[in-house]
Amino acid sequence: MSESKKFTYYPGCSSQGSGAHLDRSLRAIAPKLGIELEELEDWNCCGASVGHIEGGQLANTALSGRNLANAQAQGAQDIVTGCAACYLNTHGAAEKIKADVKLRERLNEALGAADLKYDEDRRVRHACEVIVNEVGLEKVRQAVTNPLDGVKVAGYVGCQTVRPFAETEAGGAYDTFDDPEFLDDFIEACGAEAVEYDIKTACCGGSVSVMKPDKTLHLIKKILEKAVEAGADMIATPCPLCQTNVEMYQDAINKKYGTDFDMPVVFYSQLMAVAFGMDGKKDAGLDQNIIKAKKLEEKAK
Repeated sequence: MSESKKFTYYPGCSSQGSGAHLDRSLRAIAPKLGIELEELEDWNCCGASVGHIEGGQLANTALSGRNLANAQAQGAQDIVTGCAACYLNTHGAAEKIKADVKLRERLNEALGAADLKYDEDRRVRHACEVIVNEVGLEKVRQAVTNPLDGVKVAGYVGCQTVRPFAETEAGGAYDTFDDPEFLDDFIEACGAEAVEYDIKTACCGGSVSVMKPDKTLHLIKKILEKAVEAGADMIATPCPLCQTNVEMYQDAINKKYGTDFDMPVVFYSQLMAVAFGMDGKKDAGLDQNIIKAKKLEEKAK
């Protein structure tokens, strides 16, 4: 990719809090990969959890529809997001609107209250798919100036990033549902070792972990156990909710099960930022991790 490709960037709510280090590191690495991110103006929550509980399909679609309408007004480029939930909701809404004339009519009736309209078909893409299909691994390798040699990483994709769109044409057909390789490829392109990790798409409990962690601690425990068994120094993930859950509940798991987990959980974009020779705090956001990725911090120094 010799010239930068421009995208409308939808950060999502997690970028303002628990996933701030994904947002920071993704913005940092984008120019290195020939990606120009123009933030979506006046964006709103995609309704990842609440939208499915209150208001039904139209209310949930209208949340993403408002973002789509704002993106349409902003330019003709594709929309990209780094958050799995934002991608699922926004991409899913865009595809439903495209396929259902009556839904589009109802949506535009609702959007009309805010003087908005969505009458185009905008493509919504996940940042990982863009890196695979638009950038390519060779471009990632070329950007590496500080290889992460000696660092062993368990690539934990989670269940949402590849389901249900990764194998579809609309989703870029960039990997498989059951055994995706893109994250391991990213890790190895950065010079680190991607350890064998056969539960890379297991569920961490998602939003249930936030509301009722006792119901899902056993799921997170298995994710951590497998990473330790594989000899990983850290877990890397593309998903903000996976990152939060697997990192945040280690103390609770240790207390309940008598374990001693102290496993760093980072974003793939943090690995890339460090491997690209960028600042560990300002660019990679390593100061945002609760459990410090000491080997990565050492590489950043």
